[in-house]
Amino acid sequence: MFKYSLVGYDSSPSSQRAFCFAIKLARLSQGRVRVVSALQIIEGGVDTTSLVMTDTSGQRAVELMAELRALAPDADTLVDLEVLHGSPGDILICQVHAHSIDHIVIGHTERGALARWLVGSVSDDVLARAHVPVTVVR
Repeated sequence: MFKYSLVGYDSSPSSQRAFCFAIKLARLSQGRVRVVSALQIIEGGVDTTSLVMTDTSGQRAVELMAELRALAPDADTLVDLEVLHGSPGDILICQVHAHSIDHIVIGHTERGALARWLVGSVSDDVLARAHVPVTVVR
């Protein structure tokens, strides 16, 4: 069984389903869930970016933990939460190596071909680059 699952979380219904799936696995295997939320900064100078990152990360983490507790009341005992800045796919892959993750759980969002081409798909990116099992929850 998996001992440390990673969930990419953005508060969407698909990421909520992925989180709930990972929590069920953690309960069954006496494991843990690492929840990571990626904040992307599109433009701005270095000073602006640093200020935004500092101001939003802490507040976002508090909000996310409250949201996760609403989905799983025992989240405090099973979840490690981190809000990071950057590309979601890159962040998830880096987390695998940095925290000995043995399983990734991500939600799948239905997008049209044009949207996938323009902005890509985090699930496709992670599936292509991960060296651990990946579960895509619909």
